[in-house]
Amino acid sequence: MALAVGTQAPTFTVKDTNGNTVSLSDFAGKTVVLYFYPKDDTPGCTKQACSFRDAKQTYNDKDVVILGVSVDDEQSHQQFTEKYGLNFPLLADTQQTLVKAYDVDGGGYAKRVTYVIDGSGKIVHVDSSVNTTTHASDVLAALGL
Repeated sequence: MALAVGTQAPTFTVKDTNGNTVSLSDFAGKTVVLYFYPKDDTPGCTKQACSFRDAKQTYNDKDVVILGVSVDDEQSHQQFTEKYGLNFPLLADTQQTLVKAYDVDGGGYAKRVTYVIDGSGKIVHVDSSVNTTTHASDVLAALGL
């Protein structure tokens, strides 16, 4: 079961697509869309990532950060990013610490769940019924953006 709205988001520090260290605290004061997905370069995950890629400017205009998370490693994320021209970081949760902390552990992969975290670190929206094609616009609509 996903974490509830109103819950303080678990903190984390992991590596991103390019090997940079990323922590939730890096985005204090900003809204963060933290979306979990099962696997790089699979049909549903690609549609979902591309929906965020295509809506990235709208997210930027609203000062909202997009972070994708799977248990794939940095090299897999780099290949996925290059192949589809992704313009936001993917987090490499190879130790599955995020999937466990955010209660999206699918037994070796991340369940498809999206959390929106406000600038104070509270979860303000949870989507566990993701339409991979329209997900980026669905999240914006849910936030009234």
